[in-house]
Amino acid sequence: MKKLKMNSRSKSSGQVIVILIIVLGLVGAGFWWLSSNKQEMAREGKQFARDAIQHIAVQRDANFFASRLSPQARMNFPPSAQQDFFAEIAKLGPPAGAIDVQGDIEFNSQFFEPHGNFHGRINYPARYADINLLISHPVGRWQIDEVTFLPQRER
Repeated sequence: MKKLKMNSRSKSSGQVIVILIIVLGLVGAGFWWLSSNKQEMAREGKQFARDAIQHIAVQRDANFFASRLSPQARMNFPPSAQQDFFAEIAKLGPPAGAIDVQGDIEFNSQFFEPHGNFHGRINYPARYADINLLISHPVGRWQIDEVTFLPQRER
């Protein structure tokens, strides 16, 4: 009789260990997936910011700009403001050299709601201009939340 009781206890403790190992494996796999997804989102966000600054400052692509604006940014940049924005950029002529883009992606929670703040310095033959870009990825794709273009004052 004693042998049967000990045997059933060791079986149940073995089952608990197996279940614990499975649960820990699932938690570890979930954390790995979230971590790799976070790194990928950060990489995509940085690339989007570089591409957006390139499309705005160098190519002056109004269609790219208009299609990537967030709903709030569309209210801040109606079509007439977009035309004025690109006219101000066009006044400076073509950039001389590459654009130095600095910034990083942050997350509101540990793994979700990415957003970024980027700054680019654009060198023109006579002066330079700074462009600041706020981006986010609420659902589906990256979007431009805010953009400012600040040319250096003429001397």
